[in-house]
Amino acid sequence: MAPDTSFLLIGMLANQANTTKDTVRHYDQLGLLKSRKRQAGSRFYTEFHPECVERIELIKSAQAIGFTLTEIKDSLNDYYDGHLDLNDQLIVTQQKLEQVQKQQANINLMVELLTERIAILERMKIDSSYKINVEDCKTRPTEPHL
Repeated sequence: MAPDTSFLLIGMLANQANTTKDTVRHYDQLGLLKSRKRQAGSRFYTEFHPECVERIELIKSAQAIGFTLTEIKDSLNDYYDGHLDLNDQLIVTQQKLEQVQKQQANINLMVELLTERIAILERMKIDSSYKINVEDCKTRPTEPHL
């Protein structure tokens, strides 16, 4: 029987998926990609299913919107196995959105506080007698809440 030539070696997969061999190895170790071992003489090669190109694109897309590789793994495998629970996915995605919105609010607060600090420092630079009003500092949160 002729060997299945549709499987890709790591270099070809990395090239087609516009990523690195190290990334492919990492994803494979985490169970995000479908691969198989093949022996050629005394060497073993890892071959990857052609759908891995699409899998890598989906992984990168999910990472870009804030999902971790651990969060991606089960959903990705469920998707390809035809067992994706859309209700669970909606809940997880809504939770991720809420998390990102909280991070955004914290970043907005940090921008506001840093802007105020710059204004104070600029005023102090111009007016050496200017003193910071400690009470004003106490009325504002000094750390973002994650």
